[in-house]
Amino acid sequence: MSSRVPSLGPRGEGWVAAQLVLFAAIGAFGILDLRRDGWMNPWGSTAVALGLVAIIVGASIAGRGVLDLRPSLSPFPAPLAGAPLIDTGAYRLIRHPIYAGLVVMALGWGLATGSIAASAGAGSLLLLFDGKSRLEEAWLVGAHPGYAEYKRRTRRFVPWVY
Repeated sequence: MSSRVPSLGPRGEGWVAAQLVLFAAIGAFGILDLRRDGWMNPWGSTAVALGLVAIIVGASIAGRGVLDLRPSLSPFPAPLAGAPLIDTGAYRLIRHPIYAGLVVMALGWGLATGSIAASAGAGSLLLLFDGKSRLEEAWLVGAHPGYAEYKRRTRRFVPWVY
């Protein structure tokens, strides 16, 4: 199955490079905004607390996804040759728990640091992962006969929603 999303390399290397740039930018924006504000979050302690909770929840979701995906884990959207289709654990509820968890963590970082730029970066990361996941899914449909059915019964990032 083909995708209208560009592959950006034989394994999707350009997608990985773009996400690494976004991770660095999100991290830097948060630190720079904290430094500018004298290491105080201008949104208050509630934003810090919510941000830290989001970071923990996002890390838990992404971490569970990594553990569940172990034999098929790759940073690239191209599936590994011979890797099994994983549809259990976190993958029973959503197709991309690692991406979802990383977005939640980035949003948490933006809240915890009181950074509008880092929070906007989390939105950009969501858009990037949406595109990367569409390419990945086109390749997974070709690699795994059962992927189309799995895709019909699970959501991309948020259980029962999206």
